[in-house]
This record gives sequence, structure tokens and C-alpha cells, in this order.
Amino acid sequence: MHRFLATTLSLAALVATTGCMSPPKDLDLALARPTVDNKYVVTLQPPARPAAINQLHAWRVLVTSPAGTPVAHARIQVDGGMPQHGHGLPTKPQVTRELPDGGYLIEGMKFSMTGWWEIKLAIDGPAGADRVTFNTVVAEPGASR
Repeated sequence: MHRFLATTLSLAALVATTGCMSPPKDLDLALARPTVDNKYVVTLQPPARPAAINQLHAWRVLVTSPAGTPVAHARIQVDGGMPQHGHGLPTKPQVTRELPDGGYLIEGMKFSMTGWWEIKLAIDGPAGADRVTFNTVVAEPGASR
């Protein structure tokens, strides 16, 4: 019984730390998309270098109207997680600065394992509240995607 329990716990730990599930083959990895109710068009700009596991990094977000006009003074909440693992982000990233031309800086982003992550943004701006979800796949450095 003890050997069974030890084996089960070891397998559970291995699964929890490896991000072993493959992302869906048809996963939409677009970095620009309209919000759910088409109030805004949002472009997500990842860091120049792929984010290392368990290290903080910053992302930029550009928000425009559907006509392409930059959206200033929006309030943006950041959420997300791993749909296949059922957990959220290991940190509480937030917009720390508004940038020119509808840009916003998100700091405090961190991924704790490889695999499929969702980045969810709730935007409240001049056209009202709306939301958008982006997919990203985090790979080991040097791994092909």
C-alpha cells in the first residue's frame, strides 16, 4: 500500500511539473483580435525574448477602436491560466503604465511551466467594458513550437 501511494504521488508530481499536455492542434495564437463585443481591437505584444519559466516579464498591449483610433485612459484587468491544468497565473500581473498611442504596459507576468496558457484582458474604456482572450504556448528554451 505504501509503495502504491508513493508511486501515485510521484506520478502526480511529475505531471504537475512538466506541463505534459499538448496544446490543441488548431489553437489560435493570433496576437491581434477584436474583443468579444467588438468594442475594441487589442494587440498583445510579448517580450522580445521568450519568457523563461518562473521569471517575471512584461508585455505590452495596444488598444484601438474598431476604426483604428488609439484608446487612451482604459482600465485593464489581467487574468489567465492553463485551461488544461485548471489553474490560474502564478502572479497577479497588472497594467502599471499607460503608453502613447493606446499602449499599456503589463508587468508581473510569469509562467510556472511549459504548455498552453491563456491571457485574459478585461478592458473598460470609452466604448464600455469588454474582454478578450489570447492563447500562448510556452516552450522550453530551444524547443521548437
